[in-house]
Amino acid sequence: MLLHVCCGPCSVFPLQHLQEKYPGGQITGYFYNPNIHPYKEFARRLDTLKNFAGKIGLDNLVIDESYPLEEFLRQALTAAAGRCRYCYDLRLLQTARYAKLHGFDCFSTTLLVSPYQQHELIKAAGESAARTEGIDFCYQDFRPGWQEGVRISRELEMYRQPYCGCVLSERDRYCKPVRGHN
Repeated sequence: MLLHVCCGPCSVFPLQHLQEKYPGGQITGYFYNPNIHPYKEFARRLDTLKNFAGKIGLDNLVIDESYPLEEFLRQALTAAAGRCRYCYDLRLLQTARYAKLHGFDCFSTTLLVSPYQQHELIKAAGESAARTEGIDFCYQDFRPGWQEGVRISRELEMYRQPYCGCVLSERDRYCKPVRGHN
């Protein structure tokens, strides 16, 4: 299985669960997240993931460090189905392509663990990518393990990001509109 990994903390429970289900190194992590802004945030999340992978012995970790900022923002801002759907489609389609090209049986994503993500959109994006690329999407609702993953990530003193990833989600998290202004 190729497992799209959005960050270290969100990978805690899905990796634990999947390594029990598929023992013997049958899980490969795949970091592809051109949506994370600014670049320092991207680098910090990637470093946290690498450190966590080392701690749990996840030797199979593929990292795509491409960072097409302008293209991502241009597409996210004009996406007919909305920026989040575009972002999920982009990442899961690339994951499905990589999985198909490199002979994996299936793919999934750690995005399915967060109660703060749009779960049904992620599921739909995974299913669409699977159909497009002709590879199985292994859907699993990891949300019941969210609190366990949070607990473990805190015990490990992992960096826990305060917003989804893109600069627009960061704005939505922190910028509160001033009354009387648009």
